[in-house]
Amino acid sequence: MPELPEVEVVRRGLERWVSGRVVAHAEVFHPRAIRRHVPGAVEFVSRLKGRTVGSAERRGKYLWLPLDGSEAILAHLGMSGQLLMVEPDSAPEKHLRVRIAFTDGGPDLRFVDQRTFGHVLVTAMGHSGGRPVPEPIVHIAADPFETHFDDEKFASRLRAKQTEVKRALLDQSLISGVGNIYADEALWRAGLHGVRPTGALTKPKIAELLAAARQVMAAALSEGGTSFDSLYVNVNGESGYFDRSLAVYGRRDEPCPRCGAPIVRESFMNRSSYSCPRCQPRPRKAGL
Repeated sequence: MPELPEVEVVRRGLERWVSGRVVAHAEVFHPRAIRRHVPGAVEFVSRLKGRTVGSAERRGKYLWLPLDGSEAILAHLGMSGQLLMVEPDSAPEKHLRVRIAFTDGGPDLRFVDQRTFGHVLVTAMGHSGGRPVPEPIVHIAADPFETHFDDEKFASRLRAKQTEVKRALLDQSLISGVGNIYADEALWRAGLHGVRPTGALTKPKIAELLAAARQVMAAALSEGGTSFDSLYVNVNGESGYFDRSLAVYGRRDEPCPRCGAPIVRESFMNRSSYSCPRCQPRPRKAGL
């Protein structure tokens, strides 16, 4: 599933191609794509016609396009969603779900989603974490690249969770945007095993972990994100290549870039966790 860097790559593309344009009309080709838009497809289409689109925004794994009138098009890419800018006369993509055309006759905005886990909707704006955000995501925590992200508050809340550190990193009510890939990479950089109790972490160690998360996601962003298949692409249909720079994720039995020990894969919440047994030893007992 796309994480913060991948969604930010898409946001930057949308900001370049969509900001300031006026919607001519929209079409919905699959009801699941707008399942969170409760009034349905007809209302979705009518609500967009004639609206002016603002500069693309993002929080964690969600992105939105502000509309005149204090509303926004909110999108979540799910596992395979793509927001593409495509010339109007181009043939429909195989898994085209929603198409938005503009009055200037320029490229369409198309939502393509093979697995239909993603969604788009038109929603009112709310306020959370020191900024306006769409109402459906006001409960989502700020992400570590937001201006109003509070490092001290994050450290206090992390310690109070009394859970394993990787579970805490994936808790979108605590910190948004960090998923399985970048959690493993940040933990490796900080020298922490994912099962270490959050209550046992010192404030300096939490600061190191947070810095590691920012560093690895910034590095991924500079390389267009992480693409393991053709499903994650930017608005021009191009894949990122940070997968070549991953230290542990997906590298089972390969040597750790830091110490040379074989990377270990472990089951975690119906997913996989990757770590170095030497750089990230499992705690011997709770509290260590």
